[in-house]
Formats: sequence, structure tokens, C-alpha cells
Amino acid sequence: MKLLDLKIQSLTPEHLGELLELDKACFDGLWTMDGYRRELESPNSHFLGLFSPFSSSGLLGMGCFWSILEEAHITILAVHPQYHHQGLGQALLYSLLKTASDRGLERATLEVRASNDGAISLYEKFGFKTAGRRPRYYKDNEEDALILWLSDLQQPKFFKNLDDWYTIVSDRLCQSCWCLDMEDWS
Repeated sequence: MKLLDLKIQSLTPEHLGELLELDKACFDGLWTMDGYRRELESPNSHFLGLFSPFSSSGLLGMGCFWSILEEAHITILAVHPQYHHQGLGQALLYSLLKTASDRGLERATLEVRASNDGAISLYEKFGFKTAGRRPRYYKDNEEDALILWLSDLQQPKFFKNLDDWYTIVSDRLCQSCWCLDMEDWS
């Protein structure tokens, strides 16, 4: 079985076109080009992309968090629908959390649609707990958002969890014929 290479890297303004295509495929136009440009240019924003040279889609997934004081606020996590259920979301979330920890951040938080069981399950696998609810947070349908929280990103137990998650994510990717070297996780 041949494994297909994956690469996670920081995104730059040169990736705007690919970001807009992925946004359209995942969210039907959640953010505008100006919105993505602001994210890419912000010193507090850490925007990662997941690429494979074997895909016609180019950018297979994206994840972003803002550094706010000691907190990583995850603003977006998306995988092209064509590549769902292959471990790519796990790889991106792992990489976001590792990046946040490497930058000295102490906690991570995010909002997720209360009905998005798949995303909630993914976040819970990585230790996120529900901390609250934002009523009618999503303007398109007035759906509530759950506020999820993960603390202690600078504690030895979290570093051990990172090692465990790396193994779990690598194994999951391998099951779907993907390969991502440890050196690419930064």
C-alpha cells in the first residue's frame, strides 16, 4: 500500500485563491477574500493549511487560531468534503494545539454549532469540555453555539497527550493511505 504525502504549513496571502475555494466547498462562502486577507496578515492569527501534491484540490484543509493573551481561540477548522472521515481534521486540530502549546499559550477555546455532532466528537477526543452556550450565535439560522475549552496546554500531562495524539493521528492517517512526517507538524 502506497502512502500519499501530506504537508501542514503556515498559509500566506499567496494562498487566498485556494482558501476561497475551500471555504466555498466547506461553508458556501463563510468568509470573504478581505476576511481571509485580514486573518493572514494579522500578527495574532496563526493560519495552517493541509496540502497534498497528489490532490487536484491543492488545499485539503485549513485551521486557524488567534493568540489572545494566554489563549488560542480556534476560529476555523475545515476539511474539504471530498476528504472527510480520513483523519485530516484530527491532523489539523493536533497541529493547531501543538502550535499553540509551542507558542506558550495556556488554553484553547472555540465555538461550534450545537448540532455539529461530528465536530463536537472530534474536539472531545482531544480533551475539550463544554464550558457554556451562546444562544443564537450563528446568524444564518439562529443556532446556538457551544463554547468548548481545553486548559493546561503548558502542563506535563498535556505534553504526554500530544505524544499520544500524534500516534493516534498518524495511525488514523495511515489507515486512509496518508502519511505526514513529524517534521511537518509545526
